Amino acid sequence: MHSTLVRVQNVFGFFTTVAFVLAAFTALSVVLSPQTPSATVELRNMQVVKGRPHYYSSKKEEYAIIKFDLEADFSSLFNWNTKQLFIYILASYPSLIPNAPPSQVIIWDLIIPSPSQQNPLSPWSFFAQRANRIDSPSSRSKSSKSAKISPPKQPLGYSSAGQPGMLSLKNTKPKYQITDISGTLAERENVTLEVGWNVQPWVGALTWTMPDGNSWGRWNGVSGGRSRMFDLPALKGVKKAAETAVERGTPAGAAGVTAVVG
Repeated sequence: MHSTLVRVQNVFGFFTTVAFVLAAFTALSVVLSPQTPSATVELRNMQVVKGRPHYYSSKKEEYAIIKFDLEADFSSLFNWNTKQLFIYILASYPSLIPNAPPSQVIIWDLIIPSPSQQNPLSPWSFFAQRANRIDSPSSRSKSSKSAKISPPKQPLGYSSAGQPGMLSLKNTKPKYQITDISGTLAERENVTLEVGWNVQPWVGALTWTMPDGNSWGRWNGVSGGRSRMFDLPALKGVKKAAETAVERGTPAGAAGVTAVVG
């Protein structure tokens, strides 16, 4: 009854019980932390091109490239249980299929680690520092030993004071192009850009974007986070070819078909 194996089992059972209670308390205590995220996203530039959007694409299709400006304050989403914050920008536009939900495509995303992951003892910090050492000027040139090394910059998503969740991006290129299952995107109407997020905790459930105007306890939905509606332009090169054809007396429609095929 009091053998070594029984005592080890008792200690391990007590340890797991305490760990479970602490984890549950930590996961539930985050509801006491107020959340007031805010974001502003605006269209900066856009174009629709016909080609292969990815190197593995088997055929040419129309795809859109959208540049944007983003101002966001997600600092309130970071608390004692936040491991990292996943932020994304979603392009939404009506589907060509009647009564179908709108099509949604992620064009940009970012992972912002919590300040606790900046700790020198954390694995994430270890690999980040190792990458910085490999990319440092001293590793690329022997003659740079006397060069001055600038102080490390804050990672993207951090303010200059080290506050996590702060973003100020201008004329940012998308990470992903917009494609559609129909293969056509030119002149699509009522397109909007939306900012979304996902909080990944150390322990507990994932929490996703709460729309503007919604609230749950001390958590408020994102303030703003949606651009004004806009229309995608005509296929790049088609409009110019059509205008040239009209000046020469050729029907615009015929010029457009020629440009697409060519």
